This record gives sequence, C-alpha cells and structure tokens, in this order.
Amino acid sequence: MLPASRVTARRLEAMDLPDVLHPFAKPSNRDFLTITEGDGAVVRDSAGREYIDAMASLWYCNVGHGRTEIIEAVTEQLRRLDAFHTFDIFTNPPAEELASELVALAPGDGFRVFYTGSGSESVDSAIKLARAAHARAGRPGRRLIVSRTPSYHGVTYGGLTATGIPANQEHFGPLVDDIVQVPYDDAEAVEKVARERPGELAAVIAEPVVGAAGVYPPPPGYLTELRRICDEHGAWLIADEVICGFGRLGQWWGSQHYGVRPDLVTFAKGVTSGYIPLGGVLVGPAVRGPLEADPDFVLRHGHTYSGHPVACAAGIAALGITRAENLPARAPGIGERLAAGLSEIAEQGLVAEARGAGAMWAVGMHPHVSAVAVRDALLQHGVIARAIGDATVSFCPPLVITEEQLDTCVAALRAALEEVIGAAR
Repeated sequence: MLPASRVTARRLEAMDLPDVLHPFAKPSNRDFLTITEGDGAVVRDSAGREYIDAMASLWYCNVGHGRTEIIEAVTEQLRRLDAFHTFDIFTNPPAEELASELVALAPGDGFRVFYTGSGSESVDSAIKLARAAHARAGRPGRRLIVSRTPSYHGVTYGGLTATGIPANQEHFGPLVDDIVQVPYDDAEAVEKVARERPGELAAVIAEPVVGAAGVYPPPPGYLTELRRICDEHGAWLIADEVICGFGRLGQWWGSQHYGVRPDLVTFAKGVTSGYIPLGGVLVGPAVRGPLEADPDFVLRHGHTYSGHPVACAAGIAALGITRAENLPARAPGIGERLAAGLSEIAEQGLVAEARGAGAMWAVGMHPHVSAVAVRDALLQHGVIARAIGDATVSFCPPLVITEEQLDTCVAALRAALEEVIGAAR
C-alpha cells in the first residue's frame, strides 16, 4: 500500500491536469496553447499573439475564420428552429436545401445525401451502406472492404480499421472484420485481393490525396485503375473526400480533379468550414438502387444529429461563400506558391522531400530531424502547421490565405528547420 502522503500527491497531480482529456494528445500533458480568436487565415491565442493558421485548423476552415455570413445564418436558424431530428418521416428545410446543393455539385449524376456528424461517421456509414446495398441486391457475401496504407479514415471502429496507421489502432482491441489493406500506390495489389477472394469485394475506399497520414498524391492514373478494378469485380468505389472535398484540390471534389466517378463519397470538414460539425455520404445510383427497390425496407442506420438544421444552415452559407468567391480556383495558385517554396527548402537539403497536390502540401523530415520539434519552432515564428508523426510537417491553409501569408509560412519553416537542425548538432 502507498503511504498516505504519496496518495495525496497523486491526487494533487490528477487535480492539476485540465478537465478536458484532449484527443491525439498525451493524457498527462498540462501545457496547451489556448486559441481565442480568428479572422481570415489568422488566429490569436489567449496572450494576444497572432499565428497564420497554415492548417485551416484541422484541414477544414476553407473559407477562413470569422465569416459573418455563416455566423448570421446559424443565428437566424437557431431563432427559427434550433433542432429537430430527420429520422423516419421528419425533415427540415435546411437539410433539404443543402442536400439539393450537394447533389448539384456531386461528381456524377443521381446522388442522394445521407447526413452524419463527422468524417469518421461518414466513413462508417459508407462502409455500412456498401455492405447493406450488396446484401439487398442478393449478394450478402460481398462484405470485403479494401483500404490502403498509409491512409486516414477516422477513429470510429469502421474508419479506424480502414485507417492505414498502425499506431492509431493500438490498444483498442478487435477491429472490424473483412477490411484489408494494401499499399496506397499499388493498384495491382487491390486487384490481387479481388481475384483471391472472388465474389467477396464490396468496395474499395481511397482518399484522392492521402491527407492526415502524410499527404501523398496518387501515382498518375491510379484512381482510374481503382475505378476499373471495381467495375470489373462488381465492387463500388468509395472516395473519402473529407479533406479533399470543397475545393481543396482546385475543383469541388478531388474525384473531379483526377477525373474519376465514385459510387459513394464521404464528406465533412469543408462542408461547413468547421463552423458547426457536419458530415455525410453522397450515395450514387448503383448503391441507391438496391436500397430503394423494396418500399418496405427500413434503413436502420443514422445519427441523432443527422441533418441538424443549424449545421445544415452553416453548410448552405459556407458553400455560398465558396461559390461566390470561387475559392476552388484559388487552390492551384496556393499550391504552386507552396510547392515552389517547399521545394526550394528541399533542394537546400533542409528536408528530405516536398510533396503535395492542390492546396495540400507537406515536407518529409530527414531521419535526425523531429517534425514535432519543427512544429513547435514554427509556433515561435507565428505559424501553425501540423506534425504528422515525427516525420512529416503538413500545410493545408484556408483558401482565403494571401500570397504574403504563404511566403511567411515558407520563411518560418526555413527558420524553424535551421534552428532545430542547429540545436541537434
């Protein structure tokens, strides 16, 4: 038994910890940077210091912070109807209006919208919808999902199983059956699985550009190959557009950027620019057909906040800004400026490589350089980037960022790298 003094000390240590148990953080951490304000591509902390938000918070704030159009739309909707569910026979005007807009923007014809509250829920929903539709079509054996490594598809059990980051899966016990992974750039490996397990493949899930697992664009023609494989083997293609959607790669959808037609499209993040949590799945005609064929069939899946009227009002306003300011057209220019600056840093030997597409870019660290240390040093230069593991620093800025702010990000990265490398010598 521990002495009473040590028990008391442990209780005091626990009391010193913040009440919030932070996601993707050390539970023992006591030190946090408190962000209190935001405007455009800039945020401020509790001490009043400004930072360029070079990650659009967490890959989502495409339209920038502090947009009064969204704030006013949310306020007006709260006054009219604060909340009501969309289960069974119920709906609400913002959910219907936003769905119509999303269907009009979809990367193909004949889609419908299934609402969720997050990207993780969207991925789980896409997997369930794919399996259910095959079962309703008389193919109950088609349950196999192929995902890739590295990849990131969320933290709920379906998305976690599909995620190609082994460290994320540690300690969480048995994962979901019939989800297998292949290398992210190897289409032949996908086809090999389909051939070895004939009649079992339900769907292949792929991010157009791998995002939170390291920012890896696909090889030329890769996504087109996935489409062919799915068609030839009776499976569906799920495009995980949680990061790539809503202009990040220069068009409304990453699928359009690469000229590919998916059967299911997961979305979240940029649909509201993160102002209110919202996600969903665009469900294409091949998947809709079996689900809609029997008028007595009930789709027993959904979330309490699916189609939340306030979240959908935020989405309508965010899409309005994206359309009015033609923000997708800004992504290529952002990418070109980032690519030039980051590539120059790579040529100088400060990083191992620069990689990316559209307005999603990253630098890979040399083995002796810590991405987390570089991230921390960037903060001292007034730039918020994201360390992915300890080998990558990523940039995914708001689509309203200025050229001057982009140049500041590159200059700050160079300075941070020089400091970290110098300190390690």
